This record gives sequence, structure tokens and C-alpha cells, in this order.
Amino acid sequence: MSGTESALDLPRLLDTAGAVLDDAVEIFVDGLGAPSAVYKGGKDFATQVDLDIERRITAQLEDRTQIPVHGEEFGGADPVDGPVWVLDPVDGTFNYSAGMPLTGILLGLVVDGEATLGLTWLPLLGRKYAAHADGPLLVNGEAVEPPPDLELEEAAIAYGSFNAKGGGRYAGDRRADLLSALSSRVARIRMTGSTGVDMAFTASGVFGGAIAFSRHPWDNAAGAALVRAAGGVATDIAGNRWTVTSPSLVAGRPGVHAGLMRVIRGTVGEWSESPDL
Repeated sequence: MSGTESALDLPRLLDTAGAVLDDAVEIFVDGLGAPSAVYKGGKDFATQVDLDIERRITAQLEDRTQIPVHGEEFGGADPVDGPVWVLDPVDGTFNYSAGMPLTGILLGLVVDGEATLGLTWLPLLGRKYAAHADGPLLVNGEAVEPPPDLELEEAAIAYGSFNAKGGGRYAGDRRADLLSALSSRVARIRMTGSTGVDMAFTASGVFGGAIAFSRHPWDNAAGAALVRAAGGVATDIAGNRWTVTSPSLVAGRPGVHAGLMRVIRGTVGEWSESPDL
């Protein structure tokens, strides 16, 4: 733990953040099925619930913790420097708008870029995942034992949704190649459409591991913190430790993560990045 992290009262911050998220649950549940309110490009959009929840949580967190917030919809403080909350008010927005319960609220605390504390609230599943550095994973407020390690062949792996014809940082055809390679090496592939669900389920042992291609810190910070608190590993797709500037997230139990990295390197090698399109 860094000096800045050790100066923070992480258990108190976790409790405060949990209470703030609890206060937003009713809005989240009542808004299920909300249509697009803001077009963000491609097939990406935000609902009015995204906007309302981000405003509400941001105001409460900044008032109660004196720590600034960087949110998906309205931006905010640079999460690279100092302690900053990183918020995704509705993760899996397409799922949420379609009425699918695989969606939630993600909140991470990053300290000088490191995932230090994470909360993933999945109100439609009745699950709340929370943890801070050096603390246990809490599921619905109860500490849980780290899940057992697995070999890759025994594990269910969550895989980020994608367009096989897409370009961008990690081209769709190469993602398809990797998915194909994994399909014969793991027990099951699952594609939930929610990074928050994928990482919370990985932390708690539902999945052995997960691969997310998003570079956005609000997608990944909470999950990286949860996975590490549960004894797992969180890196980018090149195997570098995940930080707030990382371009992707690969997470899992140590054995599963090592197996995923072997398949990644054997399929796509050192995945060179092309600019986002």
C-alpha cells in the first residue's frame, strides 16, 4: 500500500460509498427499461437515469468524503493524480435499457492511478460487492473466502462483447481469433454485456476470469480492486499491472490469469494497439 493509500481511512470510505450507492438504488430499479437520452456515437448511448444517478452520487460523495469524482457522463477530476472516485452510474446500459438485469452501478477509488477500493452494486440481482486494498471481498456485507484457483480448462471465462468487423484499439477480427482460441481451451465462454458483472463474478468465483477490451477507467477500476482483494490478478492484455491508464483489463484467479495470458500471447502475440476509431 502506498503512503497516500495508508493515509486514507479505507474502511470508512467503503462504508460511506456503500451508503451513497444504496441511496441511488431506488432510482436505478425504477428506471429499468429507460430509453436512450444521449447519443454518444456508434451504438453507445446514455439514458436519463445515467445522468440523474451520476449527478446524485457525485454530489454526495464529494460532500461526504471531500474526494473529487470522475464520472462517465460528466467527466471531472483527472483520475491519474491523487485519490479520485471513478463512477459508472449505469454499467451495461444496453442491458439496462432492454430490461436485462445484468447491469449495475460501479464505483472505484483510484489513488495515484492504482485501484484501491471498489464497489459494484447489482440491484436487479440483489448483489452488492465491495472491497478495499488489503481487505476481504464483501458480498452483501459479509466477508467471503477467496475462491479456489483453477486451471484454465476448468474455468468459465467472461468475454467483452464486440463487433468482429470493428476497428479501434483492438480490432474486431483479432478479438474473434482470440475468442475462437479460448473456446477450445476453457470450460465455457460467457458474454454478459457488462464489465461490472464480469469482474464482480470473477472476484467471487462465479467466473474463473474475464477479459474486457475497454480502456475507460469507470468500466474497470471497481472490478480490478474487487478481483485483487479476493486474491486474483488484474492486468492489461499485455500482462502489465492494471492502472487507471491501462487500455484493457484481464482478470482472474492466478492460475486462470496465467492461462489466459498464454492463450493471448499464442494467438495474437504482443497485441499492438491501433488508434481508437
